[in-house]
Amino acid sequence: MALCCLVTVSKAAWRKWLPEAQRSIVPARAEGLWASLWRSSSSSSSSSRGFAGRPLGITQTPTFGFLFDIDGVLVRGRHAIPAAREAFQKLTDSNGQLRVPVVFVTNAGNCFRHAKAQELSSALGLEVSPEQIILSHSPLLLFRQFHEKCVLVSGQGPIEENARNLGFQNVITIEALRKAYPLLDMVDQSRRPKELPPPTTDFPTIEGVILFGEPVRWETNLQLIIDVLLSNGNPGAELSAVPYPHIPVLACNMDLLWMAEAKMPRFGHGTFLLCLENIYRKVTGRELKYEALIGKPSIVTYHYAEYLIKQQAEKQGWESPICRLYAVGDNPMSDIYGANLYNSYLKAAHQTQAQAGVRGSMVAAGPQKDFNLGNDSNVLMESCESILVCTGVYRHHRDMPPVSNVCVRDTVFHGHRDFCFDPSLMEASYVVQDVNEAVKLAFEKETWS
Repeated sequence: MALCCLVTVSKAAWRKWLPEAQRSIVPARAEGLWASLWRSSSSSSSSSRGFAGRPLGITQTPTFGFLFDIDGVLVRGRHAIPAAREAFQKLTDSNGQLRVPVVFVTNAGNCFRHAKAQELSSALGLEVSPEQIILSHSPLLLFRQFHEKCVLVSGQGPIEENARNLGFQNVITIEALRKAYPLLDMVDQSRRPKELPPPTTDFPTIEGVILFGEPVRWETNLQLIIDVLLSNGNPGAELSAVPYPHIPVLACNMDLLWMAEAKMPRFGHGTFLLCLENIYRKVTGRELKYEALIGKPSIVTYHYAEYLIKQQAEKQGWESPICRLYAVGDNPMSDIYGANLYNSYLKAAHQTQAQAGVRGSMVAAGPQKDFNLGNDSNVLMESCESILVCTGVYRHHRDMPPVSNVCVRDTVFHGHRDFCFDPSLMEASYVVQDVNEAVKLAFEKETWS
């Protein structure tokens, strides 16, 4: 799996703790970019362990950071949640500069990073840089083995530009495919061709499918993606047998639901994936397989977030290592499950290190056996604690419990098919009313004034 190449525990150790249903997703293909990423952040890491939180003076620096979800935590639609501005008043100094490293991790992907940064800057009343934003598709930067292939992209917003910014050089949109093969899109009668078009002869073979997010015309996207998979990337051809395995599919954002201004959650990209998977299985009798699942709760996303946190600390000149992360979200399945899954990975990684007696150098598992992350650059966080807020997808209809570390269990599993239902991973470390309370809680734990 691709995660094995991105993390620094052995394949055997990784498979030992990873839930059964997740052992086969995301093959090991993310190549050497991780090495350069971690090497560039070496000065922001340290091999020291167990630096306890304590009151900080002028000369002291933070040893913890925040991963904030956006929708349902900081904003609802286009409007900021009042508690978010209160939270960031605590997080910034008198000059409006962040006192601790912060990264915004969202499963949204229908925009540019700089546009999301500008949107957050306006909503929160502080300057947010694009380097602090992780969209659902941001880790696709790491999948360089696909960057030269001809890929079909699905979603909405500037998906073609986003794909090229991520390194993909040969990009075909659903609309371009529909225009090349107008007979494929037949649901909307107003869009059916009035006359039989000439056959398309010079259209390139599609070698992969990138699912950025939920599209606007679901019927068109579902039909054409299935056509591409059933034709081995040549939708104008008629094959005698269905190819299997099909061409690679990479999907970003597995959220079944998300929270906007409406009183009830809205369909997310996970709902679209559910439709696609079931149609493919119904038509072929086989399971649709993913080359990668990216975005929360995927560990790839959290590993990338850790890199950005360390990079941010380095740029600020904070010399103490960032040891702990607090992941604040409103969705038990994506935000809480993902943070807890990453916390489990961190524990397994440190346990593997301790058992092997390894401190300064670890080798990543996967196809590149000689892939070395360097001396200090591979040092991982000690923990990633999850904090669930009640301003988005998760809403309680009773008074807050007297203690914060209560169990939260969903009776209906909203997660993706390839992530097994592990109730313990959906139990937040803490449950609070809003993001302001989450920041206060983390400050108390870190004895941060």
